[in-house]
Amino acid sequence: MASAISNSSTLFLLFFLLLSFSFAGRALAGPNYRDALAKSILFFEGQRSGRIPANQRITWRSNSGLYDGELDHVDLTGGYYDAGDNVKFNLPMAFTTTMLSWGALEYGARMGSELPNTRAAIRWATDYLLKCATATPGKLYVGVGEPHADHKCWERPEDMDTVRTVYSVSAGNPGSDVAGETAAALAAASLVFRRVDRKYSKVLLATAKKVMEFALEHRGSYSDSLSSAVCPFYCSYSGYKDELVWGAAWLLRATNNVKYFNLLKSLGGDDVTDIFSWDNKFAGAHVLLSRRSLLNNDKNFDSYKQEAEAFMCRILPNSPSSSTQYTQGRLMFKLPESNLQYVTSITFLLTTYSKYMSAAKHTFNCGNLVVTPASLKNLAKIQVDYILGVNPLKMSYMVGFGKNYPKRIHHRGSSLPSKATHPQAIACDGGFQPFFYSYNPNPNILTGAVVGGPNQSDGFPDDRTDYSHSEPATYINAALVGPLAFFSGKH
Repeated sequence: MASAISNSSTLFLLFFLLLSFSFAGRALAGPNYRDALAKSILFFEGQRSGRIPANQRITWRSNSGLYDGELDHVDLTGGYYDAGDNVKFNLPMAFTTTMLSWGALEYGARMGSELPNTRAAIRWATDYLLKCATATPGKLYVGVGEPHADHKCWERPEDMDTVRTVYSVSAGNPGSDVAGETAAALAAASLVFRRVDRKYSKVLLATAKKVMEFALEHRGSYSDSLSSAVCPFYCSYSGYKDELVWGAAWLLRATNNVKYFNLLKSLGGDDVTDIFSWDNKFAGAHVLLSRRSLLNNDKNFDSYKQEAEAFMCRILPNSPSSSTQYTQGRLMFKLPESNLQYVTSITFLLTTYSKYMSAAKHTFNCGNLVVTPASLKNLAKIQVDYILGVNPLKMSYMVGFGKNYPKRIHHRGSSLPSKATHPQAIACDGGFQPFFYSYNPNPNILTGAVVGGPNQSDGFPDDRTDYSHSEPATYINAALVGPLAFFSGKH
C-alpha cells in the first residue's frame, strides 16, 4: 500500500512538474515575434514620402511631396518623414537606414519572407539619399521642409502646403555629422544589396566613399551650419566625431581597405557613453568593430571589444559599473522624451554582441560579475517583451500588435481621415480642432509603429498631444527590426 501511495505521489509530482514546465515554456516563448517583425517593417510604408507604388500595403497613404527639391532645381522626392510630422530630416533618416541595413546583415537569415520587405524599406531611403548626395556637385542635401512652419500645422502629408525649403551642407557650410551618417548608411546598404543587385550595391558604395571624403575634408557640425533648421529637432549634440568613426567603421566593413582602419586610429579615443541613438554612434561603432576581434581573432580590434564590453557593463542592471536606470517593470529608462528609441537601439547592441560572443564562445567580466551571451540575450528579451506587452499595463507599444495598443498616436496621417474617406483638402490649421484635440481613436492604424513609450513609472496616458510618449519615429522601429528577427528566427 505504501508503495502504491509512493508511486502515485511520484506520478502526481511528475505531472505537476511537466505542467509547470509547459507553462514556463509558454512564458519563455514570449510574444509572437514573427508577427511583430512583419509589422515593424510594414510601418515604414506609412512613413513614405513621394510617389506611392502600386504594391503599397498601408493603403490610407497616397502621394505626397512630389515637388520636393524644386526650390533648388533638383529632384529630392522620396525618402521618409521622420516621425509624426511631414519633414524629411536626413540625419535620423540615414541612421534609420544604417540600422535597418545592419539588421538585415546580422539577422537576414532569420527574417524569412520579411527579408525582401526589409530590403524594400532600405531602398526607399537609399534611393533618396543617393539623390541628396549626387544632385549637385559640392553639395550634400540634408533635409526638405521648413520644420517650424510644418510643426505649426496639423495636416496630412498629401495636403502639405507649407514651404518645402531645401537644406544642404557644403565646403562653406560643413556637416561632417550628417555626411558621416549618410556614408555609413550607403556603405551598410551596399552590403545588403551586394548579392541581390550588384550594380546598385556598387553605386551605393562609390557614393558612400565620396560622401565620407566630403565629411573629412570639410569638418564641422551641421548644427552650426544650419542652426534653427535642424535645432532643436535633430541637433548634433554629440558633435561629429562619432559619425566619422561610425562612417569609417562601415566603410571598413564594406571595403576591407586598410585606409579606413588607419582613419579610425587617427580619430583617436572615443567618449565614454551609456547611450546609443541617432545622435551618438560611439557604442554602435565599438560593437561593429569588435566583430573583427571576436569572430576573426584580430588583435588590432581588441580595444573596440574592450570598449563594447565597458558599454555593456554600463547597461546591465546588476553590473557594479551600471549607469542605467530601470523602471519597476524592468524597462531601461534613459531619457524622458521618446525613451523607447534608446531602448530599441541599445537592445540591438545587446543581441548583436551576444551573437558575436556565442560564436566566439566568449565571456567577460563587469567587476566580479561574469557576463555570458545569455546575460545580454536575457536582458534584450525583457526589453523586447516589454515593448510587445509584457509590462505592468499589459500595453503593447507597437500599434496594431496585440489586443491593447496606443490608439491616439501623435501622427498627422494616422489621426486625420484619409483622402479616400475625406477627399477635400484639410488646411494647415484645419486638423487641430476636430481631430488633433479629439479623444477619439485615430481613424487610420499605422500598423507596426512603435511610439515613444511609457514614463519612468511605467505609465502611459495614450494622449495624442503628448508627443514625448505618443509619437512614433522611423529610428525607433529601425533598431527593433534586428532584435525581433533574432528572437523570431531559428538559431
